[in-house]
Amino acid sequence: MKYLAAAVVGLACLTAPAHGQAIEWVTIPGGQFKLGTTYFKDARPVPGKIYTIKTFEMSKTVVTVEQYKECVLEGGCVAPSTGTYCNWGKKVRERLKHPVNCVTWKQADKYAKLMGVRLPTEAEWEYAATSGGKSQKYPWGEEDATCERAVMYGEGDFGCGRGTTMPVCSKPKGNTIQGLCDMAGNVWQWVQDKYQDSYVDTPADGSPLEKGVGRVMRGGSFGSQGAGNLRVGSRARGVETSLGAGVGFRLVRQSR
Repeated sequence: MKYLAAAVVGLACLTAPAHGQAIEWVTIPGGQFKLGTTYFKDARPVPGKIYTIKTFEMSKTVVTVEQYKECVLEGGCVAPSTGTYCNWGKKVRERLKHPVNCVTWKQADKYAKLMGVRLPTEAEWEYAATSGGKSQKYPWGEEDATCERAVMYGEGDFGCGRGTTMPVCSKPKGNTIQGLCDMAGNVWQWVQDKYQDSYVDTPADGSPLEKGVGRVMRGGSFGSQGAGNLRVGSRARGVETSLGAGVGFRLVRQSR
């Protein structure tokens, strides 16, 4: 079994499921930036604190149902929850490459480790979402979030009127400069960091915060209402074993 073998021998070369959709990697050049925004109380920048991010690679999309299914079939991962808004077990959504959702932080972290990669840190996530640490409100720039750029609540229902998530990369006008899809909307994304209501203790070297309550989610979802809730600085908290239809994840690895 490919995933399990990699975990046993410590390989870090797995970058795609054996038979399914390949993971596309986008290089995010390193640099310095100020983490946070004054728009949200729990995301205010720490005066004078500059974060240094090393070059890394991030998956172009959040992990899809198809990609996650390979790990489940090989016995390495636990199947996500099911339900009306959950994509697991819905063949059409799997075929159309909807994001995997209804997964806990522990499931996301285990999948990443079995792939020989990891979840992004919160600092890495925001640095990537702002196209390399630029001072901007959204992944695409300053224009408010609408269904033209993000999968959100709009047109009378979740998912821009569809009542579900949408296939990954459905909103290319919302991409970052480097080409990352769905950094705002579709599904919230688990990151490595534990949650605190400020960035005072968040490491300035871009490593994860290891003390706090619960884990951080970033990016908003197909159920997010109002442009402000999809701003780059928006944060949410969940316990490691909690799951929701609006939550998925993406991957990072060190640059090669």
